Amino acid sequence: MAAPNYAFAKKQRELAKKKKNEEKLRKKTGKTEDGDSAGQPEGGAPQPPKPQGS
Repeated sequence: MAAPNYAFAKKQRELAKKKKNEEKLRKKTGKTEDGDSAGQPEGGAPQPPKPQGS
C-alpha cells in the first residue's frame, strides 16, 4: 500500500480555501468573475476599433 502524500493534500486544501475566500470577497464587493474587465476580451488588452467603411 502506498503512503499518503500529506503535502499534496495540504496544498489542495489551501488552494480550495483560497478559492473559496476569493469567491466570497468577489461576492461581497459585487464584482463578476471577470473583475473590472467587463466587455473586454480574455486577453485583457482592448481590441482596436473596427473600421466603419463600406
